[in-house]
Amino acid sequence: MKEDRVKFVLVDRLEALEPGKKIVMAKNVSMAEEYLADHFPNFPVLPGVMMLEAATQTAAWLVRVQNNFAQSMVVLKEVRGVRYGTFVSPGNTLTITAEAGEITAAKSDFKVKGTVNGQTAFQAKMELAHLNLAANDAGMAKIDEMIIKAMRERWEEFKWRSGLAI
Repeated sequence: MKEDRVKFVLVDRLEALEPGKKIVMAKNVSMAEEYLADHFPNFPVLPGVMMLEAATQTAAWLVRVQNNFAQSMVVLKEVRGVRYGTFVSPGNTLTITAEAGEITAAKSDFKVKGTVNGQTAFQAKMELAHLNLAANDAGMAKIDEMIIKAMRERWEEFKWRSGLAI
C-alpha cells in the first residue's frame, strides 16, 4: 500500500509546460468516479471543489519542477475569485491551465482556469504553500523523502506519457 500517494489524483495527462511560468494538464472525467453518482443523480457533473483540487494539483507540479522537488508538501493555502461556467460531465476532458505569478521556496501564486471544448468551466486565483513535514518535526524527514521520491516518479510518468521534450 502506498500511503504517500494522493488519494484523489485528478490530473491524467501533461499537455504543456513552460518551466516557472505555465503548466497545462488534462483530467478525463469518467462515470466510474464514485463521487459523480451523487453529484447529481441523473445529471452527473464534476463538483466545483474537485475542479479546484485538479487546479491545485496542476499548479503543484509546476512548483515541484521549479523548486526541484525540494518540498514534500505543496498545498492550497487560499483561493480567491472563483467563478464557474460550463458543466463538466462524464466523457468530457477538463483542460487545466495554471499560470504562475511568483514561485518562491515557501509559497506561490497562480491564475488557474479550466476549460471543456474551449468553454470556461472555472477560473480562480490561488496561493499555494510549500513545506517539508520535518520543518515542524525532525522525525518526519523520512516521510518527506518518501513523498518526494514518489512525486518524482509520478512526474517521470507524466513526462513519458506526454511525449513532450522536457
